[in-house]
Amino acid sequence: MFDIMPKPLQYRRCLVSSCLNHFLKKSVFRESENLRLFPVQVRHKSGGGFRPKKKVYHRVHELDKAIDLKKKPSLILQLKSMIQSQKHGKVLLRDLEKHVGFVHKWNLMAAIEKYPSIFHVGGGNREPPCVMLTEKAQKIADEEREATESMEPLLVNNLRKLLMMSVDCRVPLEKVEFIQSAMGLPQDFKSNLIPKYPDFFSLKVVNGKVHLVLENWDSSLAITAREERLSRVLDRSENRKKVRITKDGNFLGPNAFKVSFPPGFRPNASYLEEFEKWQKMEFPSPYLNARRFDSADPKARKRVVAVLHELLSLTMEKRVTCSQLDAFHSEYLLPSRLILCLIKHQGIFYITNKGARGTVFLKEAYDGSGLIEKCPLLLFQERFVSLCGRREVSVCNDQLQSSSVIS
Repeated sequence: MFDIMPKPLQYRRCLVSSCLNHFLKKSVFRESENLRLFPVQVRHKSGGGFRPKKKVYHRVHELDKAIDLKKKPSLILQLKSMIQSQKHGKVLLRDLEKHVGFVHKWNLMAAIEKYPSIFHVGGGNREPPCVMLTEKAQKIADEEREATESMEPLLVNNLRKLLMMSVDCRVPLEKVEFIQSAMGLPQDFKSNLIPKYPDFFSLKVVNGKVHLVLENWDSSLAITAREERLSRVLDRSENRKKVRITKDGNFLGPNAFKVSFPPGFRPNASYLEEFEKWQKMEFPSPYLNARRFDSADPKARKRVVAVLHELLSLTMEKRVTCSQLDAFHSEYLLPSRLILCLIKHQGIFYITNKGARGTVFLKEAYDGSGLIEKCPLLLFQERFVSLCGRREVSVCNDQLQSSSVIS
């Protein structure tokens, strides 16, 4: 008799608790689907109250934004290359589907309509409609060859470095072609660039596959981008003897990496102490053969970070897709859980699932969403894409205003 009143209250509490648990499970599932393999922060009830589970990955929204900012330029440059590849410098609109497929054709059609300062539609009467570059766009497009030629020495050295880091100084040609756009290699590098340097490269069939093989080792190239940057930083530093760890994790030692902890990540003192030991730890060069080292050795594991750092440094935009990075798994003896290695060192690398593919960034190469150092080919691409905006108009207006003030 005395248990009649408490039961409804107890029942309501159980019902609310079960509904809340169901909602949290659904929310975590949806969030994990959005973040794919990236963990999220979840609170678990324990005897001492709510205990937060350690958050192991933090988003950098500025680098996520860098992927979105690349969509429009990529579309414009793809259509430009398609037009330039044709014999008469124009593409029939009816043939767009043949080149890119039915779905992507409409994206190109929208770009043609949206950017009349770059693309011009001609034809009519008895001629089928076609798209070509405008006179102004064609004039700037002609400068691409000059930018590509100026980059040739850099591309050759980067390609040699790519082979020098591999365990056998050779890489399957199909894998080089898979990463050629990220490295800035021309489409015809196989037929034009490689035969031009027989002292450096050769094509050989190994185990039924065509490989790009390094012919000569150059010790002067076995210097990583990390070492070059660190030497410049040490030269500018006034207190080189006062080597110490800071709250941001950066350390001016010969074995240190430039790190940038993500927003929201607050390392405590014990973490910084362990990180300082890791930054001071010596490790073998990425250009030494990986077979010489035990993968379980902490120094060998730090060397893997250096290999990934150097591989990203060889690309134009200091970023590659996850599939491109994983393609060199056997050539560089990368760890089986490569994603976990990148997440563990989130102060150096950043993985985003924005866009059609997952992308790995080298964080030190970016200031916000923008790349810090740009090669001549990227500068040309930016100038060509700027035709669709009002950047040049504003510059002209500023010049006119300044000239009127001077006069």
